[in-house]
Amino acid sequence: MKIFIAFGHHNTQNSFNAAIRDTFIDEAKKNNHEIDLVNLFDEENQLPFYNQNVNPPPKLVLDYRKRLEKCSVMMLIGTCHNLRLNSILENWIDWVLHPKWFFSYRSLVPGNKFFKNYGYPVPGAMKGKLGIVSITYGGPMMSYWNFSFFDNIPFRRIKKSVFQLGGLKTKYIRFYSVLPEMDKKIFNNHMERVRKLVRSL
Repeated sequence: MKIFIAFGHHNTQNSFNAAIRDTFIDEAKKNNHEIDLVNLFDEENQLPFYNQNVNPPPKLVLDYRKRLEKCSVMMLIGTCHNLRLNSILENWIDWVLHPKWFFSYRSLVPGNKFFKNYGYPVPGAMKGKLGIVSITYGGPMMSYWNFSFFDNIPFRRIKKSVFQLGGLKTKYIRFYSVLPEMDKKIFNNHMERVRKLVRSL
């Protein structure tokens, strides 16, 4: 299958997230998958800060969508900042996974003036495909459980409020306590989790 990867970490060379990306790609190629990689920070053309009033969207958005249409899997790789994905990935999601390409709304009662703002999403171009989200956290898992109400951010928010709108199936892989110094054994265990994810596709 063909896998589109949007890599959203500023250090594209030797960061932990870069290791996730490279390990994923290495295992994917061993399993005869094709990779379409976008290192968002290294892109020559950058998306502007999201503005829903820009219509039609920038050509770069349309290009990303064409590439996604040729893939069976979309993977997002990034870090958790303030209980959200980092800004470059969130901005990419806002631009690319947007109505009416990604989903549209259908009224519950078409033509009824009282229910014109009530409806349900209809998946678009990515319906039935797989969305994978890889997120790294600087602290231990327990520190995020303290935010019990916000535990759905970002991983459940992405699934329930974004991916499900477009009819995407979802897989997650999360890494906690990602610090500058990491024991080699722990690092290798994390990379093995990445390889197992690829083999599960």
